[in-house]
Amino acid sequence: MLHAINSTSPGDVCINNHGKKPGSSDGQPEFNPDGTPVVRIRLPKKRLNEQFARADLMMGANHIRVQCHDGIERMGRIKGKIKKRAWIREGDILIVAPWSFQDSKCDILYRYLPPQTVWLRKNNYL
Repeated sequence: MLHAINSTSPGDVCINNHGKKPGSSDGQPEFNPDGTPVVRIRLPKKRLNEQFARADLMMGANHIRVQCHDGIERMGRIKGKIKKRAWIREGDILIVAPWSFQDSKCDILYRYLPPQTVWLRKNNYL
């Protein structure tokens, strides 16, 4: 007996191999009690020595001169994971991790989009 793909009889078993990620809803955006949408933005992890920085000058070969939040100007290296996914331009806000053995250099871990930057400024993170 053939059944349609979406129909189930009491004796049929449906197996869903496309599981949802934990904590995700059914594609519906989450809202705060006041009706505004919930915004989730990655923040620097202090225990991993991450901090905010601003891209100042593109040097080429995946290197960028950045002005870090602690006041030091460093040479940032775009990691391979972010190099393929995000284009970084001068003036962008970034998350960087300074090298432990050479303080004048750092790894660039994350780039904020313009709406995320507005949210960070509005909530006094920058």
